[in-house]
Amino acid sequence: MNLSARLHAAGDVRLAEEPVPVPGAGESLVEVTAVGLCGSDLHWYAEGGIGDARIAHPIVGGHEMAGVVRGGALDGVRVAIDPAIPCHRCDLCRAGHPNLCRDIVFAGHGQRDGGLQRYVAWPTDRMHPLPDALTDADGAMLEPLGVAVHAVDLGHVPLGADVAVLGCGPIGLLLIQVARAAGAARVLATDPLPHRRMAAVAYGADVVLDPAEGSLAEALADFTDGRGADVAFEIAGTDAAIEAAVTVVRPGGRVVLGGIPSTDTSAFPAAAARRKGLTFAMVRRMPEVYPRAIALVTGGRADVRSLVSHRYPLTSVAEAFPVANARKGLKVLIEPAGP
Repeated sequence: MNLSARLHAAGDVRLAEEPVPVPGAGESLVEVTAVGLCGSDLHWYAEGGIGDARIAHPIVGGHEMAGVVRGGALDGVRVAIDPAIPCHRCDLCRAGHPNLCRDIVFAGHGQRDGGLQRYVAWPTDRMHPLPDALTDADGAMLEPLGVAVHAVDLGHVPLGADVAVLGCGPIGLLLIQVARAAGAARVLATDPLPHRRMAAVAYGADVVLDPAEGSLAEALADFTDGRGADVAFEIAGTDAAIEAAVTVVRPGGRVVLGGIPSTDTSAFPAAAARRKGLTFAMVRRMPEVYPRAIALVTGGRADVRSLVSHRYPLTSVAEAFPVANARKGLKVLIEPAGP
């Protein structure tokens, strides 16, 4: 049987024994060994949805996935699983934007169950074999790393740039590393949680601030001699973080919004943004960046392993969600197949 964790409503996650999925055409069966709990999973858990999308039926969440293929041509191969299944036919897919596919299917969303189960059947062409140097947990962390890579792409980070990262959860901490790898000269980071600010320093931030203390404008004067950051990445999902991004970025700069708000609306200081002539970009998951994410980790340019602060077996998923939702530690990992 297949042990799964289904979310029935906000705060209501239940274990169930279900039949093992049968792979369809072009699919492989994967024994899931590692699943990271993402901020979007926590919105589903704590709020019962994200924006205008609500839980319509009990769903297996989890889209940061890795495991071992059981059967078929890849039998025994450890893989990272891309949670997005684009159609590859629509205009947006053909234009090179599969993350914006008009008919995309995504793990743990809509009708498609995600990785919080012992076994999952998934399209084989959405699997990426893991090098020996990467653990299964590393493989699960490639998905948030890929989002960070896509965000930096959207930011058009110039070589030698000054960059601000507002929000130092796992994706924000990965953004610091990716921005450095992309050639950022200096990084300013903010987060209200002390342990995340400490992590930001460890991962390469030059200046780290508590947004509730002091003045960003004053800190900016020291950080960039008053010019402003070239690019600001908002990864907190709050209006305060968006306002901070508008504050710290230079005239003509870019603001990349990657945080997921608790409501379906966000606000920013329009006058300041207009006067600065800012360009805004929105992060929607990621396109085909897994190979680049793997190269960053194997090349030592990004550390995903040390981000994992908590590990739980699938049988303890009801304990894991509150820990993750309280933002304790950094990344909470579920191991459906056992440690």
